[in-house]
Amino acid sequence: MVTADTVLRMLAERRVPAVRLDPGTDLHTGASLTATYRTGSQRGSLRTSSRELDLTAVRSVWVRRPSPYDGPPDLDGQDRRFAASQAFWGVGGILASLPGAHYVNHPWLNRAAECKPAQLAAAQRCGFRVPDTLITDNEHEARSFTAHQVGGTVYKPLWNTPYSVGGQARAVWVREVLSVEITEAVTACPHMFQAKIPKVFDTRVTAVGNRLFGARIDSPDLDWRHRQDRMRCSPIDVPAPVAEAVTRYLATFRLVFGAFDFAVTADGTWHFLECNPNGQWAWQPAETTNRIAHAIADQLERGHEE
Repeated sequence: MVTADTVLRMLAERRVPAVRLDPGTDLHTGASLTATYRTGSQRGSLRTSSRELDLTAVRSVWVRRPSPYDGPPDLDGQDRRFAASQAFWGVGGILASLPGAHYVNHPWLNRAAECKPAQLAAAQRCGFRVPDTLITDNEHEARSFTAHQVGGTVYKPLWNTPYSVGGQARAVWVREVLSVEITEAVTACPHMFQAKIPKVFDTRVTAVGNRLFGARIDSPDLDWRHRQDRMRCSPIDVPAPVAEAVTRYLATFRLVFGAFDFAVTADGTWHFLECNPNGQWAWQPAETTNRIAHAIADQLERGHEE
């Protein structure tokens, strides 16, 4: 919410018209979407409580973590599931197929770029240093890999699946794992194990087009996201080889935006951890946050370059 508000405020200051829509919820509370397709013609309109938008006039679309398509709240069971799937493919399909629109990022490209194995494969090809990684549902492979990591091993979920304990939402953080802790429970699904990097600090590189914004993160935790109130964040320059690899990586997935995380060792080596194509960035120092917001607003205001 804060992230979107920051950019929308800048667009308003520039007098760039913008419409805010959360299709997963707003279309159940009065908004409506229509599209027509004929030979040689595609038109559509979006109606909200405050305005009507001609979809053919849309210059840019910023996809910023919309709510899931859960279906109308007054429906139950299979009726709600049916309506939710129709909304995903219908509404989602319309909004992802606007002629001439500049997407930051396109939702289908976001989904492709969220896949951890695809990230690791692309990172290698693009020139990043990648930690030794194993993805397996075989307990013997997992135990052997873990036993051979002299500096230790960490476990990471392949997807941030919603999880709760006793009705309370829980996050699955990156954590260190020992070989003796691995049991046949690994066979339930693929698990990702990675060599622990002897980092001295973390970095976040927020990429918006060809503009990069680096932040150094000092935290007492293995996963700095766990307790963000205990971390310190400051600007940092991005080394040229890392910047070049970021450019290649964005081109590989056809992304305009990417939030890259690295672990930096004492010798100054930046080790690629992941790239979130729809990552948060408003938690960074005010100056960095402001610059990122301006870069995104520039993308949206400009649209497709001629």
